[in-house]
Amino acid sequence: MAGSSLLALIDDIATLLDDIAAMSKVAAKKTAGVLGDDLALNAQQVSGVNADRELPVVWAVAKGSLRNKLILVPAALAISALLPQAVTPLLMVGGVFLCFEGFEKLAHKYLHSPAEDAARHAVEREALANPAIDVVALEKEKIEGAIRTDFILSAEIIVITLGTVSDQPFLQQLTVLAVIALVMTIGVYGLVAGIVKLDDGGLLLSRQPSPLAQKMGRAILRAAPWLMKTLSVAGTAAMFLVGGGILVHGLHPLAETLHHISVASGLQGVAEGLLDAVLNGVTGIVAGALVLGVVTLFNRLRGK
Repeated sequence: MAGSSLLALIDDIATLLDDIAAMSKVAAKKTAGVLGDDLALNAQQVSGVNADRELPVVWAVAKGSLRNKLILVPAALAISALLPQAVTPLLMVGGVFLCFEGFEKLAHKYLHSPAEDAARHAVEREALANPAIDVVALEKEKIEGAIRTDFILSAEIIVITLGTVSDQPFLQQLTVLAVIALVMTIGVYGLVAGIVKLDDGGLLLSRQPSPLAQKMGRAILRAAPWLMKTLSVAGTAAMFLVGGGILVHGLHPLAETLHHISVASGLQGVAEGLLDAVLNGVTGIVAGALVLGVVTLFNRLRGK
């Protein structure tokens, strides 16, 4: 009897772990858009500090990210337990915010002149070069700004994950949220650390006596800026895909309309999936444009 009970317990644990692994994969897939933007944003946030302080800054932001998730995971579980009907509205709010952020990036060059961007970068460079400026205070401010950005993106990741497992038992919800929070933090900031030091690695290789090492170093130095641009573009596109997908699934009439369009197209398999993704992306772009228009009008009415 004891042996069979132990085997049953082991089987239950194995099944639970398998379910958690499967749900974690689904949650990770759904949060990939936020992850891509999170990666690009944080790499940009911690750039501009002294080279010998880049990794300490990344580590400080990573610790802040973990603290954010220690707040967000219990809060998400409390909402799921006490007010489960709020999960879908929170998902919708997160989706709208993703679309707004993405469209704001697309419209940035129209909302902010090149002169404004150049002036801001000039002020940052002057501050870093001025010995009278407290670089430690500037670094702390940059870290706090990155942690605030991380809190918003982490909240979106946690809410999207919660929507994936909201109908599961509490233990599975807790485990999946914890796995996603930990894996996302390690993955994002591990990659950020690699990205911000990529140019240093390329410079080191370019100074080696070996011609092959020099070529590799120069290739890395040329590729580093393009990598940042690629991450930014991919992250923005993913924000529309994920945000639009959340809105489509939350608005049943819209979901039915887009489903009819997909069926009427006659596409199947991968082509049908690509069409669905395009429709979700278009939905995200339209939603982001509408929200940005309202926010811009509101700010102008306030004289800001």
